[in-house]
Formats: sequence, C-alpha cells, structure tokens
Amino acid sequence: MAELHDIILRPIVTEKTARLEAAGNVFTFQVGTSANKLQIKDAVERLFGVKVDVVRTVNVRGKTKRHGRHTGRRSDWKKAYVTLVEGDNIQLFESN
Repeated sequence: MAELHDIILRPIVTEKTARLEAAGNVFTFQVGTSANKLQIKDAVERLFGVKVDVVRTVNVRGKTKRHGRHTGRRSDWKKAYVTLVEGDNIQLFESN
C-alpha cells in the first residue's frame, strides 16, 4: 500500500477552493496520479481524522510553455475534490 503522503500531496488553496470550503464543506487536494477514489478517501480520513462523504477527481493536463524560442511542457497532475460529512471540518491553517 502507498504511503499517505504519496496519495495526498498538498492542499490547493485558491479563492475558488475557499468558496467551496465555505459553501459546501468541500476541500481540494493535489493527489498522486495513480491514486484512486478509495485510496484518497482512506488517506484523508486517516490524515485528518474526519469522515469523507464523496470524492471527485480531475486529471489536469500540463500546459505548454515557451521560454524564448524553446518550448517545454509542465507535468500532468491530478486534483481531488473531497466532500466531508456534515459537521466535520479540516483546519488547514492555524487560527489565532
């Protein structure tokens, strides 16, 4: 079995994800490209001690970028939208 931090790589914190957290108790994570929904659910429950209701995943394609006349490509990655059960919450940042 994969390590938990190989499945959940990092939280994604943007204005859109902050709105999702406030409105629907949905948290967004960058996950390993080979992780499936069951592994993601198990990893979030074990890492944060919460109950997960639904996991939705998105494969994000890497962008093609130019540096002068040279072109390169960013890596593809996977994003997971994790909906928690009513009443559970993940504290990503410490509050004063």
